[in-house]
Amino acid sequence: MELEEKVLVIKRIHVRMRLKAAAEHRETAERVFGLFADRCPVYRTLKPAIEFKLELVLEPE
Repeated sequence: MELEEKVLVIKRIHVRMRLKAAAEHRETAERVFGLFADRCPVYRTLKPAIEFKLELVLEPE
């Protein structure tokens, strides 16, 4: 967050998704992860005003 005229303003959001999946599902998980944001109404609303960093962390089952 940053201050603008003494008001805290959100400038960046870091989204880290943790997914437990078998290694053979990695390609599918990465493909779906690449699509989800543009299907999310909150992301699409905020994207023009806020910088997003999207990260997928795959953990073994």
